[in-house]
Formats: sequence, structure tokens, C-alpha cells
Amino acid sequence: MWKTYAAACAVTLFAAALLLSPQTGLRAAIYGMDIWWKTVFPSLLPFFILTELMAGLGVIAFFGSLLSGFMQFFFRIPGPAGVTWMLSLASGFPSGARMAARLRAEHSITRIEAERLVAMAHSSNPLFILSAVASGFLKNPEAGFLLAAAHYSGAFLIGLTMRFYGGNKEGQAKTVAEGPLTAFKEARKKDGRVFGTMFADAVLSSVQTLMLIGGFILFFSVLTALLNEYGAVAFFFSLFASQETSMPIVRALFAGFFELTSGVQLSSSTSISPNVSLLLISAILGFSGLSVHAQVAAIISSTDIRYGPFLAARVLHSFYAVIIMLWLMSHPFSFPAVGLSFIPERGMLITVLFLGTASILLAFRYSKSREKRV
Repeated sequence: MWKTYAAACAVTLFAAALLLSPQTGLRAAIYGMDIWWKTVFPSLLPFFILTELMAGLGVIAFFGSLLSGFMQFFFRIPGPAGVTWMLSLASGFPSGARMAARLRAEHSITRIEAERLVAMAHSSNPLFILSAVASGFLKNPEAGFLLAAAHYSGAFLIGLTMRFYGGNKEGQAKTVAEGPLTAFKEARKKDGRVFGTMFADAVLSSVQTLMLIGGFILFFSVLTALLNEYGAVAFFFSLFASQETSMPIVRALFAGFFELTSGVQLSSSTSISPNVSLLLISAILGFSGLSVHAQVAAIISSTDIRYGPFLAARVLHSFYAVIIMLWLMSHPFSFPAVGLSFIPERGMLITVLFLGTASILLAFRYSKSREKRV
């Protein structure tokens, strides 16, 4: 019951802050709406519609049958889930969670497989990294390749890590081995809708999901702005920073914890060195912000997929991306066009590696404890 009281108090305080600072809320809402309408909606809608059509027409089942052995060997997920992971790399989050929820609702994968898939099929849109972040925010297009390499390598490592999640309990769906053409025909027969109906359903379902995503983006944009307005960032700074020069870094991390785009934009500030900016952006992209977490939680809420493994994976993804970025920046031959010369201190590397290893152990411990309780 205390959770209900806490939520009621938080919502009341948020409403009071919005009433006292309507202009701040309006500006933040316009900013969030601009991000959603100009970037998120046009970039995700085609992928959402196409993935719905691919699933209904049996294309995902066809390629899933082809990729089944590869995906089972590396990630312990069936072929259709592997196709979902590959599509999510191109479309960005939260498309992976949406497709995983659909596969789970159709009982094509088990709950453990769905939780593995939701955890690993979660990465940023490559156009966002290469265009909006590198060219737009950082004004350095070549840096986008560094960020993309760290981000997608981290996503791959998450897949390898999550293959151990769940142990042997409910680890693999019981499926009958069949050829690609047979899988294609069976999936098309199971769906049964004519193309016109399928297309209309795909558009309606995709727009509905994007409206949900837009609402979360607006809400967390306003929440972040109000927290900043009423001194939450200054309080956070007083706890975790000792120098005034660290204020831009603290502000960027605080904003990125709630909303990804705001955190990335603040991390690109000229008051932060280029090396630190890349590390901050890598960490924020890996965690992806509570706004995206809320989107994923809402999407999987209609299934039995649990949120805990996804949260653990996002923390791990953030650590993996930072470690890989440190390694890339310590080897100038990798991306000489970026113009960065950064040799990390041994103590920093040891600290980051220690934190990453501790996070992995905590994630495994969490999975074991969940198994015992279920």
C-alpha cells in the first residue's frame, strides 16, 4: 500500500509544480512534441507497419527458420526472435519490445526467451546516432561511427550475456523442426487475413503504439524540466560532485536518466570535453532513459514478460558501451578521422571493469533469485 501512497504524493507534487510553472511545462511539452513528431514518429512508423506485415505474411517465420541454428547457438533464442533482434537494430527502440510482446502473445517463444529478447533487442536507431547525435549535437559526423560501434557492440554483448539468463528452466520453446517454406506457409495459414485487412490492422496498431510512445516522451520532458526548475539538479550535484566544472556533466547525466534525447543534447555541450561527451553519450544511449523504460514496460504489460531482466540489461549495456568506447579511444588507429587522443588512466579502466563485472554478477544473482520465487 505504501507504493500507492508514494505514487499519489509524487503525482500531486508534479501537478502542483506544473500549476506553479506553466510556462516551463509548456516549453518542455513543445520540445518533447517536436522530438516525437519530427524524429520518432516518421522513423518508427514505417518499421512498425512493415514488421506487422512481415509477421502476418510469414516472412519472419521464413527467415526465422533459416536463422534458427545460429540464434540458438549464440543467444539461446529461436529463429523468429533472432529476426526480431536484427530488425530492432535498424528500427531502434522500443520496436524490439513490441515484436517480442507479439511473439510471446502468439506463444511462439517462452517467457524466458521473451525476456532475453526484450533485453537484447533494444538499441538506438542508427540514423539517430549518426545524424542527430553526431552531425547535429556534436557537429562531428565521424564521431558517430565511434558511438555506433560502442553501442551496437554493447548490444551484441548483452545478447551473449543474456543467453545465460534463466538457466535451463523454461529455456527453449518446444518447436518442431521444419523447412523455411513450410514455416512460411504455416505462418500465413495461421494468420489467415487478407492483405487489405492486414495492412489496415498494421497501420492502426502502429499508430496506437506511437501515440503511447509520444505521451511518454512529452510526460518525461515536462518532468525533467520541472525537476531542473525546482533545484533537483543542484541537489543531485551537491551529493555527487565536488567541483563547479562538473556541473554540466551532472546535469547531462540527470537529464539522461529520465529522457534520452535531452541527456544526449546536454552531453554535447561545448563546456564538456569531446572525450567525456562520447563517454556520457555512450552511457546514456545504453541505459536509454526512464522515458523509454516506461514505454517498454507499457508494451510488455499485456504479457507475462517481466521488467527486471530488461532493467539489468540496460545497466549492463551502459557499462559495456563505456568500456568499449574507452578501448576505441585508446586506440587512435581505429578511427583516426575523429581526431581524439585519449589514453585512459589504468585506475579508471580498472574501476569501470570492476563495476561492469559486479553488474554481471548482480544480474545473474537476480535471475537465480527470480527462478526460486517463481
